[in-house]
Amino acid sequence: MLMPPPRQPKRAPKPPRDYNCAAGCPVEATLELIDGKWKGVILYHLQDGPVRFNALRRGLHGITQRMLTKQLRELEQAGLILRQVYAEVPPRVEYRLSPLGETLQPVIQTLKGWGETYLKGRKRGEAGPINAMPADEARL
Repeated sequence: MLMPPPRQPKRAPKPPRDYNCAAGCPVEATLELIDGKWKGVILYHLQDGPVRFNALRRGLHGITQRMLTKQLRELEQAGLILRQVYAEVPPRVEYRLSPLGETLQPVIQTLKGWGETYLKGRKRGEAGPINAMPADEARL
């Protein structure tokens, strides 16, 4: 009879990274918090208030349940989101931005605006986002 492989123990959370504050380290620190394909989009969807897990998953086309769970845990560990579990049957879990996560809203909105301009430029066949932006918008 085959035995299932032993379960891997959960990894301890990574200690906060020490940045040497070279010229780009604040940018590096910010990008490390919201890196990857999904974290920025998750933060975007949480801007309007608490969202349940399944509603969040429906809003993120192509993400697996496992990946969403992983990304939410990392955002929670970083202090950017809060997880609220309600003692109901079946259990209800909601996610929302933490006060620290709310401070990222202007960054997320700037990324959204830049992306909209970039995509409009691509649709028109222009070379890139800077060519698609009026001069005053290019200086974000």
